[in-house]
Amino acid sequence: MVSSEYERRIAARFATFDQDGNGYIDREDFGTAAKALLAEFAVAARSDKGQALYAGAEAFWQGMAGIADRDGDQRITREEFVTGAVKRLRDNPERFAEIARPFLHAAIAVADTDGDGAATVADTARVLRVLGADQAVAEAAAAGLDADSDGSKVGEAEIVPAFARYFTVPE
Repeated sequence: MVSSEYERRIAARFATFDQDGNGYIDREDFGTAAKALLAEFAVAARSDKGQALYAGAEAFWQGMAGIADRDGDQRITREEFVTGAVKRLRDNPERFAEIARPFLHAAIAVADTDGDGAATVADTARVLRVLGADQAVAEAAAAGLDADSDGSKVGEAEIVPAFARYFTVPE
């Protein structure tokens, strides 16, 4: 795939992070995502799971800002996002996975209603929908994350690398 096509796809994924649609990604977008997930699963912000999700959101923001916020203004423009993804992550999706891991780990814990360390496929789809995916896309993606195809659970081992590939690997 030519670089410009890759950049176009990455640019389209920018909206996933720009939760408020103001044209840039900032710390508040990560807090908004955390708040929406907690509301969806009726988890209190002051609970251990809630605090872990907010801490994960902050860690994710710090990692993204470190990679993409080239001018240091605490906002990531679409151009900075594309440049950050293309130049720093395209050949290293594992780096993105490590940046996202604390947030994703905490999101799984919020969606894990029975405490077994994994979320149901349906709850995984709910997470993806809350984070901005279309319902049909969320359901298909969640089903695709069910590594053993038993239709039941999705864990961190499936979600983290898939998330990293989605944002860094040309498809």
